[in-house]
Amino acid sequence: MRKAKPKKRVVLPDPVFNDEKVSKFVNHLMFDGKKNASYEIFYAALETVKAKMANEEKSALDIWKQALDNITPQVEVKSRRIGGATFQVPMEIRADRKESISMKNMIIFARKRGGKGMADKLAAEIMDAFNNQGGAFKRKEDMHRMAEANRAFAHFRF
Repeated sequence: MRKAKPKKRVVLPDPVFNDEKVSKFVNHLMFDGKKNASYEIFYAALETVKAKMANEEKSALDIWKQALDNITPQVEVKSRRIGGATFQVPMEIRADRKESISMKNMIIFARKRGGKGMADKLAAEIMDAFNNQGGAFKRKEDMHRMAEANRAFAHFRF
């Protein structure tokens, strides 16, 4: 590489839960720099989760964190060209990339859902991910299945 690696930016914790993970999620959720709108959507979604899952002994934030853990992939496949052929090589994912992928998948599949507002869609996706179902969980399972199917090419890792 010619240039030095850019420095990692510090993400400040969110105002309500004082948690950096929440801030990162809200940054992924944000459109056009509207961070306040994103925070409102996220907090409204957590309120909905708390109301619908009242029988759960965990707090809404813990349910959200568990849902993120449930949809976090451990391995992915990367294309690697060897001798004119392209192989799908399974590789482990770095910790920061795991977190980013899981957050993006949750938001993508929440946006695709049917429902009134984004807060309701996000709440539904959080509850599905907590219960090991829904689009984001299916995406994780597909990634793992692809890696398992291409395990024979694992020796091409670099």
